[in-house]
Amino acid sequence: MKRDRKYLSFYYETTEEFPDISLDPKKTALCIVDLQNEFVLRDFGEALAFKKAGEWERWIPFHDRLDDIVIPNNKKLLDFFRENNMTVSFGRIACQREDGEDRSPVQKSEGWNNMLIHTDSFAAQMVEPLTPEKNEIVVNKTTDSVTTGTNYLQLLRFMGIETVVVTGIVTDQCVASTVRGLADEGLKVICVEDACASGSQELHDAELKIMNIIYCDVLSTNETIQLIKKYLD
Repeated sequence: MKRDRKYLSFYYETTEEFPDISLDPKKTALCIVDLQNEFVLRDFGEALAFKKAGEWERWIPFHDRLDDIVIPNNKKLLDFFRENNMTVSFGRIACQREDGEDRSPVQKSEGWNNMLIHTDSFAAQMVEPLTPEKNEIVVNKTTDSVTTGTNYLQLLRFMGIETVVVTGIVTDQCVASTVRGLADEGLKVICVEDACASGSQELHDAELKIMNIIYCDVLSTNETIQLIKKYLD
């Protein structure tokens, strides 16, 4: 199977053909990571903090990508999974205690990863076009990876899931950690390149190149949907 050579790293840049990707739609889950009000909205949460700090201008391309590409493609994937009765799951940063004492040390530290988002808060909710529906799994995490410190892997095993389609933000942190966690547990992973975003396009592209083929297959939204359609009854 051909791959987008943009996302081939040093290790695979001389490889021309790769094995075809196979999957069972009944054993495939969508995992949407951290597309929450806190991080996506332009008039709330982190965006307000960036504006107050005088850093908003450099974050505009990130939010443009979210609004114009990432959120629409996640909605497209979400609708497709729902229409075909496939498993849908969400991973979100959210703590159980209002004081945040149940957060991991990294989320209590100073700097970029320091955040306190309670499960019941508006900030914790998935952005409105991606609101979870009944029977869809929502995993609360206080770490980067959806697989670390949660029961997500156990739930996937109980449901017989073998392949996970991962989307969300940010590519080089929570998305990448989740992809690696899933891969290390023996699951097949597809990371949807135009349904993810990093703070910069450079970081996004670099992380996808690092992960591709080794930890996941990097595909576009349309490629992912067409692949699944091949295996639908």
